[in-house]
Amino acid sequence: MNSSHPTKSWLPEFVLLGALWGASFLFMRLGAAEFGALPTAGMRVAIAALFLLPLLLLRGQWRALSKHWKKIFVLGMLNSGIPFALYAYALLSITTGLSSLLNATVPLFGALIAWLWLKDRPHGMKILGLLIGFVGVAMLAWGKASFKPNASGLVTGWAVLACLGACLCYGISASFTKRYLSGVPSLVIATGSQIGAALGLALPTLWLWPSQTPSTTAWLALLAVGVLCTGVAYVLYFRLIDKVGAAGSLTVTFLIPVFAVFYGMVFLGESVTAWMLFCGAVILLGTALSMGLLKRFVQHASPV
Repeated sequence: MNSSHPTKSWLPEFVLLGALWGASFLFMRLGAAEFGALPTAGMRVAIAALFLLPLLLLRGQWRALSKHWKKIFVLGMLNSGIPFALYAYALLSITTGLSSLLNATVPLFGALIAWLWLKDRPHGMKILGLLIGFVGVAMLAWGKASFKPNASGLVTGWAVLACLGACLCYGISASFTKRYLSGVPSLVIATGSQIGAALGLALPTLWLWPSQTPSTTAWLALLAVGVLCTGVAYVLYFRLIDKVGAAGSLTVTFLIPVFAVFYGMVFLGESVTAWMLFCGAVILLGTALSMGLLKRFVQHASPV
């Protein structure tokens, strides 16, 4: 992280970002239970787009969006539309804690896609991190991914695959952004991607709109996930990138499951097993190694 910025100046925003993105699993679960998966995802990106668009206009960055809109709209489906829909579907069958632990594999998929697509080959400890991380995923999914209906009639295997599919989309999105949108302002990409995702999900959202009017709780959950967990979270993320750099900001990956598991236990009465925590620790260790975070931490801690 950039040492020119005192820790106290960015730490509150860092923790808040982890808390907001951790809460997205709770809010999407509450919303999807009544709206369904696709309408939940569609409303999330539409609300986020409406929140971010005025900020884009105030900064005078509309011209940059109009110049790159085609690629940014494609990115919107890859980075928001499809993964949000997959997570909303998954949260109908599995807990917020499990889905958030699977979400911690995003940097692993990002490194793997960058290796295959951009020829950005990892070396040494980063390769070991990829192996450890995906072993952790296999361990976690082994006991949870059943393709037979459980006592509640739910098939958790498809939900686990949906989460991993969402993580794969995020990994592809990172390389897509690096390949085609380098140098485009972050707010332009964020706003345009939410607009693109909203347009892409508009017809499925209307087609699958629930026949029974959703409750106030479900509406508030969608408003929260759209404004707080997407719009405000993006703004915080950009501020963190300015303060501590992209690599430092990515370490928020480690906070998200902590908050998501906590919210699930407190508000939904979800249980967390020792095996889930152990597998989550393995995944996070692999993620840290694949991102080179441990190496940077040792170098930073070593006396000069």
